[in-house]
Amino acid sequence: MIELEALTKRFGTKTAVDSLSFRVRPGVVTGFLGPNGAGKSTTMRMVLDLDHPTSGTVRIDGRHYRELDEPLKYIGALLDAKAMHGGRSAFDNLLCLAQSNRIPATRVADVLDTVGLTAVARRKSKGFSLGMGQRLGIAAALLGDPEILMFDEPVNGLDPEGIHWIRNLMKALAAEGRTIFVSSHLMSEMALTADHLIVIGQGRLLADTSMADFIQANSRSYVRVRSPHQERLKDVLASNGIAAVGVGAGALEIDGVSAEALGDLAAEHQIVLHELSPQRASLEEAFMRMTAGAVEYHAHAPGEDASGLPLGGPRWGGDDSALGGS
Repeated sequence: MIELEALTKRFGTKTAVDSLSFRVRPGVVTGFLGPNGAGKSTTMRMVLDLDHPTSGTVRIDGRHYRELDEPLKYIGALLDAKAMHGGRSAFDNLLCLAQSNRIPATRVADVLDTVGLTAVARRKSKGFSLGMGQRLGIAAALLGDPEILMFDEPVNGLDPEGIHWIRNLMKALAAEGRTIFVSSHLMSEMALTADHLIVIGQGRLLADTSMADFIQANSRSYVRVRSPHQERLKDVLASNGIAAVGVGAGALEIDGVSAEALGDLAAEHQIVLHELSPQRASLEEAFMRMTAGAVEYHAHAPGEDASGLPLGGPRWGGDDSALGGS
């Protein structure tokens, strides 16, 4: 388990991490989300004692990182795949790490096989592609067979097969009861991987909740109905006390009524439906809405609002402040 308590880091007059408290628990994949400049990388560096907090504490299974005699056996991390020595082979890079933590040399071959680099184990890492470098960094994180694994942008540079592999690897490790903490800007990938979310903005905690609850609390659920007999459908809905909003192309949006109930009502009145689809915001939309006020650099395309969402797009409900627990 990783535990942060009132963790704060200032660089001069800038506060990068502001009294941050949360726990990363074993048995689930915990996603770590936030806009650029939110303090994610600084937080991860403080977990590993690469940056020292201005105040507050961070512990790994109850101890500071510096108190771990052989830290790779407790926590493995991928923060920067380029940190490997480019003049050494993949095998020798890992062997040096293994020897520094009294890990058997046989483990090097095991993790190279796990990440698919056995065939290039003797090649110097400076010639590796970005994806191969990522795999080598993941191998280093796995080297000590730790109970805690921390990854910063692990899919960076990986091809579709590699993305599928690392996603399943993280899920399998969590299923073994390990603590998995992963940061990524790829919302679609995070939605497929993470069970729990920690969301920060401007160094402060915005949400500590399950994936399902995060989307539920930050989205509007509604049903989209499309019929060639829209006016008749609207009359039937109104007579049953159901409000509908026309959104063009013969479609209606309806809140507070299930798709099943609407389908039954249309069938009862013999109204043909060309579409009957429940709608809910994606993780990306929910994330953008929650963090809109915490983005340091904000650009948006024509037709988007200041949060990057389509103008006239889905309406939102829920109280964001209710998610700010630790």
